[in-house]
Amino acid sequence: MKFNRKHLGSSFESWLEEEGILDESTNFAVKSVLAWQLAQAMKKKKLTKQQMAAAMNTSRAQLDRVLDPKSGNATLETLQRAAQAVGRKLKVELV
Repeated sequence: MKFNRKHLGSSFESWLEEEGILDESTNFAVKSVLAWQLAQAMKKKKLTKQQMAAAMNTSRAQLDRVLDPKSGNATLETLQRAAQAVGRKLKVELV
């Protein structure tokens, strides 16, 4: 039996939506990418967590929360300070 359709079945995104976990999964993915990008930028600049926290004018515990995607939500202000501390800019957009 031959199928001419390029894709069979539903997309992963539609499955997540059907399960009611699309928003939660998307939020976790975004947090994970941001945390990874910050960690990579810190590594490139050879910044310790202590130095990074000092550059952000925050505590190391707060920085740990920013770098942990499972942790609560970080504010945009905190994320901007983190980006600035590693010489980057935070870009947020509605899609």
